[in-house]
Amino acid sequence: MPETRGDINQFAQNLFTTLPNRYDALAEVLSLGQNRRWRRAMVDRVAVMSPQSVLDVACGTAGVTIQLARRTSAHVTGIDITERMLLRGLRNVDDAGLGDRIGLVAGRAEQLPFADGSFDALTFTYLLRYVNDPEATLRELARVVRPGGVIASHEFYVPPSRFWRAWWWVFTRLVLPVMGAATGGREWYEVGRFLGPNISSHYAQYPLDWTVSAWRRAGIDDVGVRLMSRGGGLVMWGTRRSD
Repeated sequence: MPETRGDINQFAQNLFTTLPNRYDALAEVLSLGQNRRWRRAMVDRVAVMSPQSVLDVACGTAGVTIQLARRTSAHVTGIDITERMLLRGLRNVDDAGLGDRIGLVAGRAEQLPFADGSFDALTFTYLLRYVNDPEATLRELARVVRPGGVIASHEFYVPPSRFWRAWWWVFTRLVLPVMGAATGGREWYEVGRFLGPNISSHYAQYPLDWTVSAWRRAGIDDVGVRLMSRGGGLVMWGTRRSD
């Protein structure tokens, strides 16, 4: 785990470079099969708006990107910092027969290569724990969404209930590394060992109330929050403020 937030962007790139061929399975293992539910709840917030253009930030292997294309008529652009994840994503897009409606590009969430107001909607997944400045990143995400457009995300969370938080701590500190090693060897073990402390430290520094306020300061109104899976998952959404 990185010692400071200063190197976390590069750390994330190094971490995910080793995982593209097994990332989708890994996400399900690490979330105890809940990742699909969280993803669907997030995409629900976008699909209901019938957007014509969507940006999926931290798209990884294009799982969310593909679901957005399937559930809307939009052209969907995915962007990720890790090129090997994108290469796997391109194969997934081709396998889904959606190459005419999905484009994938390499880039950083902190410096998006798009003009202001370029998209009707934006999604991001498991992102803010891997950037140096979450608030500045939120401002950059909001910048590329047109006024009135929807922004939605999903992420791991720390259960607020003391009972479920205790079980979550046991699972993330003890069970996850073992599950990772059993299903994917040393690389998955390291991810399993890293994840729990990373989630805890992120919310210790950036609690949920801070995160909601940061969304609003970034120009996002009507911010909604839904805790899922006993509080182990967090779905957020809002509307880009009209200037």
